[in-house]
Amino acid sequence: MVLVLAIAGFAVWRIRGIFGSHQLPTYYEIYGPPGTIADINYIDKEGEPHQINGATLPWSIEIVTTAPSMTGNILAQTRNADQLGCRITANGEIKDERYTNEVSAYVYCFVKSA
Repeated sequence: MVLVLAIAGFAVWRIRGIFGSHQLPTYYEIYGPPGTIADINYIDKEGEPHQINGATLPWSIEIVTTAPSMTGNILAQTRNADQLGCRITANGEIKDERYTNEVSAYVYCFVKSA
């Protein structure tokens, strides 16, 4: 019985190592005219919300996970410009990108499985 449990435990450990060992980088980017000030909200790899008030653009953050996928969500609103864009890139591929040109610009990007 102990031998069976030991073998099963080792097999699970190896499978988790194979499928969970690759780091998957995801990049959130907010861009606009240089010097633009924006309030930014995003979701991290654990699904926790974060808020950054008064960020100077361009702004970006790299989130690295070993999970097979994650939900990507970022939004921003400018304080002093009318152009604003966002981009979510995962594994070198742009998953979502949006751009707006309006007063007090607001933009969001969302990816169900980055």
